[in-house]
Amino acid sequence: MGRYPLKPLVVLGATGSIGMQTLEVAERVGASIHAIAANRASQSLHDLAVEYPEAIVCVASPGEARERFEAEFGNRVRFGPEAFVVVAATPGSVVVNGVVGAAGLRPSLAALGAGNRLALANKESLVSGGPLMLDALASGGGELIPVDSEHSAIWQCLVGESSDDVKRLILTASGGPFRGMSAEELASVTIAEALDHPTWSMGPRITTDSATLMNKAFEVIEAHYLFGVEYDDIDVVVHPESVVHSFVEFVDGVVKAEIGPPDMRKPLQYAITGPTRVPAGHTPFDPIATTLTFEAPDRAAFPCLDLGYEAGRIGGTATAVLNAADEIAVEAFLAGRIRFVDIAGVVDDVLGRHTAVRPRTVEDVEAADAEARVHASEVCAALMR
Repeated sequence: MGRYPLKPLVVLGATGSIGMQTLEVAERVGASIHAIAANRASQSLHDLAVEYPEAIVCVASPGEARERFEAEFGNRVRFGPEAFVVVAATPGSVVVNGVVGAAGLRPSLAALGAGNRLALANKESLVSGGPLMLDALASGGGELIPVDSEHSAIWQCLVGESSDDVKRLILTASGGPFRGMSAEELASVTIAEALDHPTWSMGPRITTDSATLMNKAFEVIEAHYLFGVEYDDIDVVVHPESVVHSFVEFVDGVVKAEIGPPDMRKPLQYAITGPTRVPAGHTPFDPIATTLTFEAPDRAAFPCLDLGYEAGRIGGTATAVLNAADEIAVEAFLAGRIRFVDIAGVVDDVLGRHTAVRPRTVEDVEAADAEARVHASEVCAALMR
């Protein structure tokens, strides 16, 4: 495994952007791959299974390719969502959770419950199941290391610091493709425009969430759970260059920031190797050629940000409802059934119907999630008439 004694990796969502970059980082730092997992038995997953012949291969929804995978990979391949949970609980692993959606919660809980390090890129684990995640972290003795560039920045700024000395967290947001547009202008934006992010290359849902600022709303909720900071002490600032990945302000007025060219491989590497810093061929930071600008988010044009604060302050299952309603609304927008500006209205409507409770089991979260999806689908259908 090279110069650094690294634990084997379990890569959930291996064929996605996070998964592929994780495998690249693993190659750089000399980490072995214990398991790779993906939702579908795609050609991409097949190619990875060939490339990593010692790795367990997990497929949530194999479809017609099941027989092909069984014939070629034998007892290396496991099927169904439960396979993700089983490999995430492999003792002595670093689990990188790059699964998209609420399906990432159970593997996250399994990883923490087994005492593993969880490198978390699945927002829904904390947004939907934050209280359960904190319980699993406390009882299982694992580690929860954020992969999002903003939370990784804060995590690194807090190394060697006391949480009691933190005054405020400031999350940076690129502003997405529609920064500076009014609510009236947003009424006519297209799907292609929403998916044209100026900084990051991501999947369609997270790219759309970035355009609405819902992604930043989720990150506010995540920051609350990750760092134990109250919502009143978490701010958001628009920073279109995406060079400052977030700030931490301390009680004595000192402010720390993590700065560098946008590259998800850096937070991924730190989540795998930290606190050890392993040399890698990242693009060096050039302060002379860098311009930094900041502005306040337009909360009137992008109401999803405040919906995130509202759900977070309500707490309990409200954040699971926020996520589920948003997922359905984004799906409807990407299918051309509702407008971009309708997304926030759908979420607001569904959140207003929900009576939040503190979830005590995964089933509690899943019940709130399912109820919200039904309500969101009804609201989207009404908008289409």
